[in-house]
Amino acid sequence: MQQQVQIFMNKWVNRKKIRTIWRWLKFTVNRILPHVSATRIAKLHKDLSKDSAWGVDYILCTVASCLIASFGLLSNSAAVIIGAMIVAPLMLPLRGLAFSACEADFGLFKKSLLSLFGATVISLLLSWFIGVVVALPDVGSEIVARTRPTLIDLGIAISAGLISGFGKVRSGISETLAGTAIAVALMPPLCVVGISFAGGLYPYAMGSFLLYITNLLGITLACMVAFILSGYTKATKALGWATMMTAFLVLPLGASFFQLMEQQQIEKEINRQLANETITVGQDVDSVRIGIIWTQSPPLINVTLQTDKEITERQVDLVREYLTTKMNREFELIFYIVPVRRVPRHEDIFIPESALPNQLKEDAEFIFPPKN
Repeated sequence: MQQQVQIFMNKWVNRKKIRTIWRWLKFTVNRILPHVSATRIAKLHKDLSKDSAWGVDYILCTVASCLIASFGLLSNSAAVIIGAMIVAPLMLPLRGLAFSACEADFGLFKKSLLSLFGATVISLLLSWFIGVVVALPDVGSEIVARTRPTLIDLGIAISAGLISGFGKVRSGISETLAGTAIAVALMPPLCVVGISFAGGLYPYAMGSFLLYITNLLGITLACMVAFILSGYTKATKALGWATMMTAFLVLPLGASFFQLMEQQQIEKEINRQLANETITVGQDVDSVRIGIIWTQSPPLINVTLQTDKEITERQVDLVREYLTTKMNREFELIFYIVPVRRVPRHEDIFIPESALPNQLKEDAEFIFPPKN
């Protein structure tokens, strides 16, 4: 019993120390940061309340951005996906959410949260419907790229959030530039969730949804920091909660980052082994393209070759065994052969110049111009 009381006291003392440190940090930060007039704060509150309102314009922007992003993802076109960032509807309630959380303004917080939730639901349903109608047999690289978030994506979200926050309170920063940065971070991964569910790709859907949540928290936290640094609000408990929630994402994002680095090293080594090492099919090959599907277990290596040789199943097995032994990891291997047919010129046939068509004569003169 005495030991349990001691454990409880230690926990209470630790919590008390944490609260003391937090109060000191909050007091220090609020003291050294600039302060703006109540009129400017009221104007910012009015603007954010207007931006966060759920209305026809907001819904139209959400639908347009979702359509552009979804079609860009399905067509695997980066240029079309970039077009979705011009609309940028989701960044509007996020700034209101960040400001209202710091100010403990429940009315603005509720309005911002409902607008964000409504846009999320519309985007998910619309992208899912488009995915069902189109029903592509395979997904492109633009979709796959948004299914494995890492710490890099969190850094992008925080950077975009800072631009968005400062763009709202500083006249020297364009709000269009801020909206562009936010749209890139939010709408495409949200559309990937709907498209992945439509295709039954649930691991892709979970990964892209994690990216969406990462961007939401990172942008909201960064907007809070921007408003605080600009003097429009003060550091409160809301900043601590947002920091804590974002910090929880560091573990899965960090694990994904290091796993991605490891996979890139493996891909580089496999490319070197297949392209440079003297193995079964490593010679007399014009080009080698290698792709690895890591979502399968074991990972699947797709090798595309251009060659006039005949590749047998036995040779494929030997290459797979060689890679498995060399990399100390199990792999599956599939070869795609693009046949190359060599047609040499027959030197014994002579065609007189008079028998050549005019176009062939012109081509011959272009390649072998007459000597003056």
